[in-house]
Amino acid sequence: MSWQAWTRTQMAALVAQDIPEGAVVNLGIGLPTLVASQLPPGREIILHSENGVLGMGPPPSPEAADPDLINAGKQAVTLLPGGCFFHHADSFAMMRGGHLDICVLGAFQVSARGDLANWHTGATDAIPAVGGAMDLAIGAKQTFVMMEHLSKSGDSKIVAACSYPLTAAACVSRIYTDLAVLAVEAAGLRVLARCPGLEHRQLESLTGLPLRA
Repeated sequence: MSWQAWTRTQMAALVAQDIPEGAVVNLGIGLPTLVASQLPPGREIILHSENGVLGMGPPPSPEAADPDLINAGKQAVTLLPGGCFFHHADSFAMMRGGHLDICVLGAFQVSARGDLANWHTGATDAIPAVGGAMDLAIGAKQTFVMMEHLSKSGDSKIVAACSYPLTAAACVSRIYTDLAVLAVEAAGLRVLARCPGLEHRQLESLTGLPLRA
């Protein structure tokens, strides 16, 4: 390959730099949790976790971890001054009530029109439970997806139409992968950034869909 794919830390930094001052943001389980460590210093961003935490900081050092203070993925978190924790039902009221500016979610597939599939692949050993992802995808004002561009078998995770069960329809506004950052727009997918050395035609070929420059 003539290009250098972004690392997961670099992907998280790309997401973090696009989150504006004062935003209330939910970071989903998996890759999105890395964003907490990449937020620009001095920019006030309020992190929310669906299990009932608001005002999370970066992950703690192992010796400082509090087993009673965790995110939705059961990872230890810190609490910034003014942060709080509360009942699960209140957290979902925030999610469903439109109080989150952005949610950052992982995905198995995202369609060209912004449909999201991130809870079930149809595998026999998969847990068929969507959890709070559907509430986040629909309730947040913007949904960002952070994922690897290609599956383990080499297929693009960005597709014309999702073949996996949908989490939510037409909800994704931006896609961050290890190869590119794409905006989901009415006119189609638009390339905002590419990893070093990757040409537009190469990205389009790997994606299998037309991409606007």
